[in-house]
Amino acid sequence: MAKKAKGNRIQVILQCTEHKESGMAGMSRYITTKNRKNTPDRMELKKFNPVLKRYTVHKEIK
Repeated sequence: MAKKAKGNRIQVILQCTEHKESGMAGMSRYITTKNRKNTPDRMELKKFNPVLKRYTVHKEIK
């Protein structure tokens, strides 16, 4: 019986880019999935940062 191929969907972690620069404690991270065939580059999404209490840009980290 043949082995099943690994899917194209992978889990990625998104981390806030503005939080580090603000100097506040903690960090804002989200876990999501992406299709690596459709989006081979790193993702950038606007998500809510509960510490800064506003929507900020979150970038994919390794």
